[in-house]
Amino acid sequence: MYRIAICDDVAAELDKTEKLLKEYEQKHPGTEFSVECFDHADKLIDRVRGKGYKPDLLLLDIYMPGKMGIETAKELQEMGNQSRIIFLTMSREHALEAFGVGAVQYLVKPVEKEALFPVLDRVLGEITRMQSKYLLLRIEGRIQRVAVNDIVYCEAQGKTQHLYLKDGTQCLLRITIAEICGMLSCYREFVRIGVAYLVNLEHIDSLNAQELHLDSGKKIYLPRGSYQTLKERYFDYYCGEEGG
Repeated sequence: MYRIAICDDVAAELDKTEKLLKEYEQKHPGTEFSVECFDHADKLIDRVRGKGYKPDLLLLDIYMPGKMGIETAKELQEMGNQSRIIFLTMSREHALEAFGVGAVQYLVKPVEKEALFPVLDRVLGEITRMQSKYLLLRIEGRIQRVAVNDIVYCEAQGKTQHLYLKDGTQCLLRITIAEICGMLSCYREFVRIGVAYLVNLEHIDSLNAQELHLDSGKKIYLPRGSYQTLKERYFDYYCGEEGG
């Protein structure tokens, strides 16, 4: 089940987009949508803030009275919302700005299925792959499922591992760092740094020969001689080529 939110101040556009989603469901047996429609950005924001609503995909109109779609996306991101975003608009004027807030696609109205359906194929595939990336960990006596994408870094302190997640949660694991490295060995975004750290490359904001900075604000000092290898892994992960 994919949770999808549509936000558009024009009732006819809301109705048309919802009908396109229903048609997509019919053409893709096994695919199910839970769709909620909003005619104002503030209603969507209040739903997310007040009820913990976490849609997998947002279909946002760019031009809405009171609050533009890009402004809405930024506010939702500041709240921790990580939904994929498809912007729908009458103009290409804000295309570059739209991709600056992580939009996966920018579709010009009137949106037809020939344009929307291939985008849904790609985005839903990405969501499915991310949802399947979980670890089962024993945390405080309970078996808990942790999304691999949520892991920012792991810090070893003896036989206790401190696992830091992107929502600020800290989990204590009674295993060795070698064991957690083994669990994550098939995920190329993770890199071991010295004897004490395992870091998710997705969360590195910057690095130099002495230290790296994570998007959580954490600073990690690099062991002597580790910078070149880390830099190569970083460039290889993002660019598919080694950095010089």
